Amino acid sequence: MCGLCGTFGAADHWTDGLGEGAALSPSAERRRRAAVANEVLALYGLKLTEWANRYTLTGRTGKSAVVEQFGAVWAEAERLTGRTCDPLDPAVIEAMEARQYAGRRG
Repeated sequence: MCGLCGTFGAADHWTDGLGEGAALSPSAERRRRAAVANEVLALYGLKLTEWANRYTLTGRTGKSAVVEQFGAVWAEAERLTGRTCDPLDPAVIEAMEARQYAGRRG
């Protein structure tokens, strides 16, 4: 579905919708998404921030890119790092679980 969004010229990504009864403003929801994504993106040396109804993805070297929709974050992350950035990679999940475990212990 994500690949088709641009093909049909959709202005909004399906992740941009707020859940029914959501208490967060659209801007706050984008900041929340960025914070969650940053847990994984940090493993790739990247940081995502919400800015002007968009996202800015920045790498350790100072390279950055403006990302219009949340669904495009991973493709842009791969472009900036030059390697595959898969949040579902078992090694990434293992690193995230280890971080979470370490956070509970100390």
